[in-house]
Amino acid sequence: MGAVYFYQLSTQPLEAALPVLLAKAREAGWRVELRGVDAARMEVLDRALWSGPEDGFLPHGLAGGAHDADQPILLTCGGGAANAPACVMAVDGADIDPGEVGALERVCILFDGHDAAALGRARSQWASLVDAGCAAQYWSQDSGRWEKKAERVPDAANKIT
Repeated sequence: MGAVYFYQLSTQPLEAALPVLLAKAREAGWRVELRGVDAARMEVLDRALWSGPEDGFLPHGLAGGAHDADQPILLTCGGGAANAPACVMAVDGADIDPGEVGALERVCILFDGHDAAALGRARSQWASLVDAGCAAQYWSQDSGRWEKKAERVPDAANKIT
């Protein structure tokens, strides 16, 4: 059963933090769905990933292409990614269903800690996912590096089945 990791971005924007987290997921051997809510925003992230350093290239594609199933990282605007991901990274408040968490190795929710609406959405997601029995961790980069600030492990009576 997977877990949900919440990443509060405080010292760098999503475009800077995302390549590092995607690289870690790929190092674990996971295919990734990068899930957003707006197609134009996903195109911006696609361009940002393509313009990264050559030594840190992350092979990826936007959903809707002929080779979606082959993409190690697939940028989408909804669930059911064709690349059979082991990890879903949700940005911009994209929905995560508690049932997905149990079927994946990891779910990552990335949000801007300086945006009140994004912070509120992340708190709501934390509450609903933990209440549904998902294991969750909250990570912050307030000190400039990632630090675990909270963790919730479901008890045996409250596990997702």
